Amino acid sequence: MRTYLSTARTVAVLVLLAVLVPVSALSAWVDLEIDNTDRYVAAAAPLASDPQVRSTVADLITDATMKQVEAGPLQSTVRDFLHQAVLSFTTTDAFQAAWNAANRTAHEAVTAALNGNTGEAVTIDLAPVTEQVRQNLEKNGVPFADRIPVQHTDITLISADRADQLRQTFRLLRAGSVWPAVGTVVFAVLTVLVPWVRGGPGRGRSAHAALTATAVAGFGFALGALVLRTVIAIARGRVLAEVPGSETGGAAAVYDALTGSLRTTVWIVFGTGLAVALCAVFARWWAARRRPGP
Repeated sequence: MRTYLSTARTVAVLVLLAVLVPVSALSAWVDLEIDNTDRYVAAAAPLASDPQVRSTVADLITDATMKQVEAGPLQSTVRDFLHQAVLSFTTTDAFQAAWNAANRTAHEAVTAALNGNTGEAVTIDLAPVTEQVRQNLEKNGVPFADRIPVQHTDITLISADRADQLRQTFRLLRAGSVWPAVGTVVFAVLTVLVPWVRGGPGRGRSAHAALTATAVAGFGFALGALVLRTVIAIARGRVLAEVPGSETGGAAAVYDALTGSLRTTVWIVFGTGLAVALCAVFARWWAARRRPGP
């Protein structure tokens, strides 16, 4: 009977940690990074040098401009020249500054989507970038630069339908803040302390029970980390599946940048949990080996 109860407790701890760890990480991520404008911009800033983002920006601005230009048989030549000029601009410090400004504005759209204030897609508005491109190219005498329309040219991050589906989840994660993480740590500590206290007057028996519980908790954290990694991968696939094909590369780069801290958390928690579990298993084996015979 005791064996069945012990197995049931072990399974319960593993299942709870497999749920609590990803929920804790996601709640803390929403609270500390997605809701914080400066951290959001800092996470997205390196994307200004990402080839996929640069190519997407150049394509969108060039396509919008060519709708205003009629060059006859030279249409393709003009388009290629303009595209190369815009692509060249994306390597400058001015583009970096414009990209940061665009993302600071985009954070308002993300926040609105999380708050449920809009049913629209979550996008990055390239108007600040387009304005800088136009000024730079006009200054350098690039033909047709004055035709570049400074308007809302967007990179879609999350489609409207997907944003509506995610909204309630983000609300719950935001409400949780860092408290799920605190609760998870408390639960893990209690998982170890309770067997220690209930181990009886024998010090060896208490240590044996505590080491067993520590191993279970460690494996639970490692399992939770793998669940979180799976959730990130599945969400990535579903979000990008609804992004227009021409913008998929840029959207993927943005998604990966914003979830970079989550992926780092996955491997830290997985490695730490696995190390703790293996150390506890080894310590238990060593203690049993050194225990004197009857």
